[in-house]
Amino acid sequence: MENTEANVTLDPEGYLVDMSDWSEAVATQLADDEGIELTSEHWEIIHLARGFYRRYEMAPAMRPLVKATQQALGSDKGRSIYLMRLFPGSTAKVVARIAGLPKPTNCL
Repeated sequence: MENTEANVTLDPEGYLVDMSDWSEAVATQLADDEGIELTSEHWEIIHLARGFYRRYEMAPAMRPLVKATQQALGSDKGRSIYLMRLFPGSTAKVVARIAGLPKPTNCL
């Protein structure tokens, strides 16, 4: 795998400056920077967040992320505790960063 950091520009908060730079390799590097090893469960949420962005033209904040996850993947995965376990810290911000999306609105 190529060194993705040399090919993409991040803003001061670690979000992609150009969303078209995103790829699964870039996502893996961004996740490594967060100390997260991506599993199939992580990828489900990443792809779900990218689909949310395509539909609504905004990255999901926590509540919409939980609701979208619940609708797409069921009530076991559509819970904030499940998402926080996969993406510790500011979950919605971490998901958006790894998914190559802008910072969610209403996230400090």
